[in-house]
Amino acid sequence: MKEFFTEIYRNKILMSTISAWLIAQTIKVVIGVFRKKKFDFRLFIGSGGMPSAHAAGAASLGTSIGLECGFDSVYFALAFAFAIVVMFDAQGVRRSTGKQASILNTIMEDIYWRGKIQQTRLRELIGHTPVEVIVGLLLGVVIALVLRT
Repeated sequence: MKEFFTEIYRNKILMSTISAWLIAQTIKVVIGVFRKKKFDFRLFIGSGGMPSAHAAGAASLGTSIGLECGFDSVYFALAFAFAIVVMFDAQGVRRSTGKQASILNTIMEDIYWRGKIQQTRLRELIGHTPVEVIVGLLLGVVIALVLRT
């Protein structure tokens, strides 16, 4: 069992990807502390916000694979395609879902105050803006480069 964890820890590509995600999520918490003047752990485990941990992790994965296996390898091509899908989803589909949740919450509040329905609010911060995705991408590339040395 010890060998299993040792091998995982020595996997530079995996460690770079996990590090990028953890750093991006930590940055979200720090930004949240400054904006809201309080600590909110939900920012660490949740999605949405600045920077995109999805983009950071996917970019770090792709960059690390490119550095390790070559940017002309099939592995990099797969990681690159995966990263593009993740980033488009993060700022496209998931962001639209968050907008829909906001509209539905408004509708539910209107109905609730008229006394006709009581419903829990939907989570609105689901996706990312293009800027959040780009910052996450840049963060992931930098982390992969830093951890490579």
